[in-house]
Amino acid sequence: MASTAVSSADTQQARVLIQLRDMILKGAFAPGERLAEIPLAERLQASRTPVRLALGTLEYEGLIEPCAAGGYQMRGYTAKEVVDAIHSRGVLEGFAARTLAEQGISRSLLRELQACLDQGDAAVNQQEMDLDDYAVYVEMNARLHRLILEGCGNASIARLMERLNSLPFASPSAMLPMQSSIDEGTKWMQLAHFQHHNLVQAIERGQGARAQAICEEHVQIACRNVEYAVDRPDQAAKVMPAIRLVTDLPRRP
Repeated sequence: MASTAVSSADTQQARVLIQLRDMILKGAFAPGERLAEIPLAERLQASRTPVRLALGTLEYEGLIEPCAAGGYQMRGYTAKEVVDAIHSRGVLEGFAARTLAEQGISRSLLRELQACLDQGDAAVNQQEMDLDDYAVYVEMNARLHRLILEGCGNASIARLMERLNSLPFASPSAMLPMQSSIDEGTKWMQLAHFQHHNLVQAIERGQGARAQAICEEHVQIACRNVEYAVDRPDQAAKVMPAIRLVTDLPRRP
């Protein structure tokens, strides 16, 4: 009976954490907004304890910060922090890809990666992508990156990447909404997917240094999305509300 209660509590805590993290990444809170236990518990229809524990975890992840009046508040990010996080992801993914290439990829994993490439080809190789094509690409993109990360077999990289991906805009698909909303978006996704092909080829051929370089170059497209947000903050916020968390997005002259 006790073990069942503990299991139920753990499940509720995990659910609350996922809900709060998702709300943050979708821009539900503004920078500096106070996050109080009771209103959040009522909003999530949960008890205060899992909310309190979730807030502690979110502080550890760097998504929120202590408030002078007590409790927590939503933190803001600088554009440099966002770009630095994206570059850091490129370095970690590059090391994972290099490790996988140099240790040798299994046939089963190669087939899974090839299936991702085929799925991405069907989505991007057309004059104009619709919302269904975009959804397919987002799912494929997340899966391909995850397969490479898991395939390298380095648990330390996986833990570091999990921490990094909890930050707004840092995960592989975080900046893709920008691409779906601009004229050049399809071309950017076609370029990104061409890099996916080159990456899988480098891994298959055991070209570790090449695989690492491709990963570090690959994240430059996400950095271009940040530049787009800097140039058009109002338009960017329409497709990516969480961009409001970036507190220094002045318009470029």
